[in-house]
Amino acid sequence: MAAYGAAISQHPDPAAAVGDVVGAVLEQVGHRPDTAVLFVTAEHTDSIHEIVKSVRDLLNPTVLVGSTAQAVIGGTLEAEEGPAVSLWAGRLGAVEAVRLETISAPEGTAVVGMPDVAAHGPRTLLLLTEPRSFPAGALMHAANRQYPDLQIVGGVASSSVRNHVILDDLVYDDGAVGVLLPGGLGERVVVSQGCRPVGEPFIVTAAEANRIEGLGSRPATERLSETVDAVNEGERELLSRGLHIGLVVDEHASEFGRGDFLIRGVLGADHGSGSIRVGASTPVGSTVQFQVRDAAAADEDLREMLSLADADAALLFTCNGRGSRLFGAPDHDATLVTAAVNNGPVAGMFCAGEFGPVCGENHIHGFTASMLLLYG
Repeated sequence: MAAYGAAISQHPDPAAAVGDVVGAVLEQVGHRPDTAVLFVTAEHTDSIHEIVKSVRDLLNPTVLVGSTAQAVIGGTLEAEEGPAVSLWAGRLGAVEAVRLETISAPEGTAVVGMPDVAAHGPRTLLLLTEPRSFPAGALMHAANRQYPDLQIVGGVASSSVRNHVILDDLVYDDGAVGVLLPGGLGERVVVSQGCRPVGEPFIVTAAEANRIEGLGSRPATERLSETVDAVNEGERELLSRGLHIGLVVDEHASEFGRGDFLIRGVLGADHGSGSIRVGASTPVGSTVQFQVRDAAAADEDLREMLSLADADAALLFTCNGRGSRLFGAPDHDATLVTAAVNNGPVAGMFCAGEFGPVCGENHIHGFTASMLLLYG
């Protein structure tokens, strides 16, 4: 038996779809794998409890996690329309089920249920969250402080109907679920943010929270205008359609290129004050660079990030804004990831936010493809 298996079914009958995927996965990995990950589209939401029970009864994994999604992935197929069920399973060793909830606290919202991973060396947490009830961004910040050796990969449920997350026999409509992978597994997390820098990097010289007032001792809007004037016509068109900014994560690097930036959107500009608002806090002294995103940049970035992958299986979490909406044709990310794992088992979902580390820090992203690559 193989170490990993995956299957997808677009059968409109949920019982038949489950039969398709479980049967295929049983042939690949056998009965009772350590971990199974289940992705279900909105069309099957009313049958989610029956789907979960059937997968548990037939496959009997040690830990089952899953999520509803707008679209799901299996192999090279991105099922962006209609009903679909995707199932992935693997023999990973001693995995640990994780259930996270939120509670009200004096300082805001607190997360309870995080396992104690600090004493066990580098670990990976596969995490799936319900979008409205769970503060995924706050969890990333807390994890970075408390568990510096923990990397988090996964995504936010994205069904347009009702969102659920799944853990073993239970289906939840709030919180988060996950699987803590054993240490020493040799896994790798890859985050492709799909942007490329334009213009020159600038030092933030005046800022308050997420409002950048000065770049290189000049008003931020002046630096933006300089950048727009200096780029070619094609890049100027991309900037006009959607402007992004990259925040350098490792300020000690001598040069900044792909993978060195945390990409965030530019939310607005105030030409009266000369400031711009961005989707993250930008402290004075940090380095930023404007960015463009299009299909060509996203394709180039993903190919480069996967160029040395040579893995055996993968779980893929890609943004709702990618797929055929971005690339103009279906199956782009799934095809490249499947090739990178030598046609090994791939499954995943389209997300309302993707989790993954950039320069060693966990973040929630948008418009990215975040992947857990597995070996052996």
